[in-house]
Amino acid sequence: MKLSRQPSELRDIFQKVEAGARLDGRDAERLFASKDLNALAAMATLARRRKNGDRASYIINGYINYSNYCILSCQFCAFARKKRDADGFQLTVEEMAQKARAALNVGVTELHIVGGLHPSLPFSYYTGMLETLKAVDPRLRLKCFTAIEILHLAWLAKKSVRETLLELKAAGLESLTGGGAEIFRKEVRSQIARGKESAEEYLEVHRTWHQLGGRSTCTMLYGHVESLADRVDHLDHLRQLQDETHGFVGFVPLAYHPENNGIPVEHPPSGFDSLRTIAISRLYLDNFDHITAYWVGLGLRLAQVALNYGADDLHGTILEEHIFHMAGAKTPQLHTEAEMVKAIRETGLTPVQRDTFYQPIKVWNSEASPATGNAAAAPAPILEENLASA
Repeated sequence: MKLSRQPSELRDIFQKVEAGARLDGRDAERLFASKDLNALAAMATLARRRKNGDRASYIINGYINYSNYCILSCQFCAFARKKRDADGFQLTVEEMAQKARAALNVGVTELHIVGGLHPSLPFSYYTGMLETLKAVDPRLRLKCFTAIEILHLAWLAKKSVRETLLELKAAGLESLTGGGAEIFRKEVRSQIARGKESAEEYLEVHRTWHQLGGRSTCTMLYGHVESLADRVDHLDHLRQLQDETHGFVGFVPLAYHPENNGIPVEHPPSGFDSLRTIAISRLYLDNFDHITAYWVGLGLRLAQVALNYGADDLHGTILEEHIFHMAGAKTPQLHTEAEMVKAIRETGLTPVQRDTFYQPIKVWNSEASPATGNAAAAPAPILEENLASA
């Protein structure tokens, strides 16, 4: 989109984006105040192309929640249960290994593993879990635990966060998940997640992991009681840490689902709100290479549209997801690789299967047609180039 067609109130911001200059907080607040979604799309697409060209990625992954028993009672959470609840669950390490073996049979390259803060499981359960899952296949990437889980495990182990992370890394941990960031502003956290870790604690866990050579993703839960200024503040904290460590591989905005929790919201995030949040995230987080449109929260169709609003990743096939679905998400439990490739190709972008660290595994050429069918019938690897060792 040419500069002359930009509305005058955003012209100076478009000039910054065009020049590759960094936006400030006031710029971001002005973008959130704008109703011109087309202008946001034009700027975010320019920023996305500068980072990733015309490629968009997905990962073949599986989710495993080891337990939903939790000592916390976050107001927004529909996942956590107490021991007295009939629908609580806890998996044995062998049950998790069985899930891992089944996931490998359908081509999964990553296991995404989180759970509640269990009241009685010992630290050895978690190290044993990692060691057992890594033994299933050493090529299987283990992306596990949120920052609050790490703090809980450090308390169990009676060790520092650094010592705990080193022990988990030795057992097989390869990446931290980004969950639990919610909104960093203290006043908001006290309303939605009282008793959870502070913003400073969340950031310090990720900082320490990055200092140890680890990589992680990060998130923002939007569309509840926070203000637009709170969102900008949240993005700014993430950008500052990324300037310091360069350890985040991607950012995942998460749309709030109000159906089954203690924070009712009259107007949950609309498609407009989700698209502008993704676009502004792409523009403000100039030191992040990747922005993910999380289809579980958005639905695949809106996530597909988000690829023209700054996102360059649709997340993964997932296989089994509990947290968002227990909160009221009506999306499917999984999408096949064929569906992911089709969704990306329909936007005019080139589909790329990626790994945990957003590195390409295979790139689909324009002539290849993915196979259809169930999760076991993944597309044949018709490659433009094989980048598995990249």
